[in-house]
Amino acid sequence: MREGYAAAMPANAYNWVAVWRRNFLAWRKVALASVLGNLADPMTNLFGLGLGLGIIVGRVDGTSYIAFLAGGVVATSAMTSATFETMYAAFARMHAQRTWEAILCTQLTLGDIVLGELAWAATKAVLAGTAIAIVAATLGYAAWASILYLIPVIAITGFVFASLAMVVIALAPSYDYFVFYQTLVITPMVFLCGAVFPVNQLPSAFQHVAGLLPLAHSVDLIRPAMLGLPTGGIGLHIGALCMYAVLPFFLSIALFRRRLMR
Repeated sequence: MREGYAAAMPANAYNWVAVWRRNFLAWRKVALASVLGNLADPMTNLFGLGLGLGIIVGRVDGTSYIAFLAGGVVATSAMTSATFETMYAAFARMHAQRTWEAILCTQLTLGDIVLGELAWAATKAVLAGTAIAIVAATLGYAAWASILYLIPVIAITGFVFASLAMVVIALAPSYDYFVFYQTLVITPMVFLCGAVFPVNQLPSAFQHVAGLLPLAHSVDLIRPAMLGLPTGGIGLHIGALCMYAVLPFFLSIALFRRRLMR
């Protein structure tokens, strides 16, 4: 059994690129519509909440509410882009289209496929998150110098939530089950992790819970950089995100091996 699990791991450090490239070539045909679709919801949140509630809320932690919100929107857009790419597009390639079965007939392993899908979802997250950051910087809500720093953080965030979503699609029998993950995990995380209001406004018990969630670590890295403020606990935040990226990756391979190779 151990030998079987080892055979399902990535064969080497570069096979996943073939899966990433296959997804990129397919996406390129609908790139404009895809980019606009990924930007519509976060831009609506940024301006709808930022300008609407900003008038009522005023300044938050010494900055305007819309500038405060921009960092949360960048993090949540990376989270949702990677999550939805994995849950719907990757699940379709695995379940309905059976693309994964065709790829497994080549020299690629199951681990190569999963890693390639995660890398592609992280790429989509980078496109979505960076676009929001550029808009925020253009309007003066973020520092331009922060964007280069943000790209790797957004990429890690995308990888984290794609990895978590991989576990979901490995267990879900059909698309109908994704709504439970969206409503019970993703949506509460947005409100618990400081994306739309400071975590210190929550009861202490919820603050402790928020500190354990991956989106909180992403927001704590992205927001100070966008506002030109010093970031504390960088090692802790990056270490937590890496743990959330790596552990679900290995778990998903085990689950997919049981599902696809029995």
